Amino acid sequence: MAGEALTATGYIQHHLQNMTYGKLPAGYTRADGSVLSESTWTMAHSSQEAADMGFWALHVDTLGWSIGLGLIFCFLFARAAKKASVDKPTGFQSFVELVTEFIDKLVKETFPHRNTMVAPMALTIFVWVFLMNLMDLVPVDWLPMAAAKVSGNDHLFFKVVPTTDPNATLGMALAVFALMIFFSIREKGALGFLKELTLHPFHTGKLFFDILLIPVNFLLEAVSLIAKPISLGLRLFGNLYAGEMIFILIAIVFGVGVLGFIGAGLLHMGWAIFHVLVIVLQAFVFMVLSTVYMAMAHHRDDEHEHDQ
Repeated sequence: MAGEALTATGYIQHHLQNMTYGKLPAGYTRADGSVLSESTWTMAHSSQEAADMGFWALHVDTLGWSIGLGLIFCFLFARAAKKASVDKPTGFQSFVELVTEFIDKLVKETFPHRNTMVAPMALTIFVWVFLMNLMDLVPVDWLPMAAAKVSGNDHLFFKVVPTTDPNATLGMALAVFALMIFFSIREKGALGFLKELTLHPFHTGKLFFDILLIPVNFLLEAVSLIAKPISLGLRLFGNLYAGEMIFILIAIVFGVGVLGFIGAGLLHMGWAIFHVLVIVLQAFVFMVLSTVYMAMAHHRDDEHEHDQ
């Protein structure tokens, strides 16, 4: 990026493009004008190449940062648990205990059922999503420029905020959705789950009318069910993507003279302070909604649940 003067539009497009690895067909003309003699798995050199790679292309930066941050979370929390001391607790141990107790209390209030997986899932979602969101506070050019220097490729695509990629947010949402379906069938049985989809919200108790209402009920329930993971994933993506866009726009102002540099610095600081709230809130919302969906999957109309 440093070796070529980009327009504002080109700068924005460059920062919004993921590092993509995928397959290009034989005879494909690449961005540099070369023609592939056979189908090849390769890194995309342009946004058009990334689009032409299709559904099975991998966003290497999203996968790398999300997996790496997940491993950091596991390492730090496991280390805190291993070195936990009642007599001389460290500051980080106290922080881990505070987060864990907060999540545990919230899950007990939101999830009045028995499932030992839900609380650890909620803790993992909150911390993992928070860490991915936190990468948005790193100045937009620092890590991409460092990666470009290390690789020797000034035009390297490199996004560092996994939650600004809908593939990541929808992937997590679909995992929550799969757990919803699994626990719904496990707790209510296949027949009970089917009744939930076909006999609600309209139910008369008369067989003939209930049969007529099945298509209407199924349509309403199916739309409601499918909307849950889509809204869950897109809400997180939309908020973080908008935040990233503002940081990119502020970064452009840095190059507009001395006054622009000073103004951009103040804007960046102000937006970063406000964005801290967005980062925490979106991780919290994703975690709470996931827990609520688990509670809905465990809820049965034919029995009364008690607090854990």
